Amino acid sequence: MNPKSNISLINALIRITCGFTFLAWSTAKLSKKPHNQSYLWIALLAGMKIAEGITRYCPLVALYDKKEEFLPNKQTQPAQNHKHEIKEKNDHVEAASSKEVAKIMEDFNPEKIFSPEDMKKD
Repeated sequence: MNPKSNISLINALIRITCGFTFLAWSTAKLSKKPHNQSYLWIALLAGMKIAEGITRYCPLVALYDKKEEFLPNKQTQPAQNHKHEIKEKNDHVEAASSKEVAKIMEDFNPEKIFSPEDMKKD
């Protein structure tokens, strides 16, 4: 099996940098507390990130890119129906909103809300 590169050069450099940073941090903590297993796991994950950066291949990215092969293609039909329902709702809202806006503007007329004394400028 010869995996192709699926991450960019910048992404690989970031993975290498973060991997070495976490590896140095976890080994320093592991030297002080050798019985703490969490630092060992962080060191292993940091090593994995370093390897992903060097090879420019991430298995999780490959799995995400090929998700259509693993998942059934049932999402296309409901998505189209959902878009149609949203359009119908938006048409209904736009038709009713102009009447509602006129009513709101009539109800919140400044002359009805404030007294004439409030309307005077000082």
